[in-house]
Amino acid sequence: MYQYILAIHIIFVVCWMAGLFYMVRLFVYHTEAQQKPEPDRTILSNQFEIMERKLWYIITVPSMVIVVIAGITMLCLVPAWLQQPWMHIKLFFVVCLLVYHFKCQNIMKQMALGVYKWTSTQLRLWNEVATILLFAIVFLVVLKSAVNWIYGLVGLVLLSIILSMAVKIYKKMRMKG
Repeated sequence: MYQYILAIHIIFVVCWMAGLFYMVRLFVYHTEAQQKPEPDRTILSNQFEIMERKLWYIITVPSMVIVVIAGITMLCLVPAWLQQPWMHIKLFFVVCLLVYHFKCQNIMKQMALGVYKWTSTQLRLWNEVATILLFAIVFLVVLKSAVNWIYGLVGLVLLSIILSMAVKIYKKMRMKG
């Protein structure tokens, strides 16, 4: 039974992450559409709002719910996982991912009201937060107690720096071209 729940958990983690990654990408395009002249701005904004709403409520939220239910089910089936230090850290990162999820929902609702608090560059950087959390969670699950926390922390910091630099380089390339 555990293996079936694990498979469902992994499948819906992939769906949830795909939804989160694409949602923030839509936020970038939606924000950039605000620079367009009318009627393009209104047409694009309306289309992005439809896309965001469908992605969120048809794919992203249901996937997140299934991930959480499957995760809790696995912990109930094997409560010994809760004795492992790596699981405590993983659950911390999962909570961070849930906070990220609900912050994205808040951004989506603000944009639907015509409130754009984030620049497209800030949103590109925000998108990398999910990437960093995904890396942290996957490495913790795969390596478990074998992980060297100092190397892991250094690796996450380096990944964060590399992703931030990549976003800034991309912005400069876009501005030139």
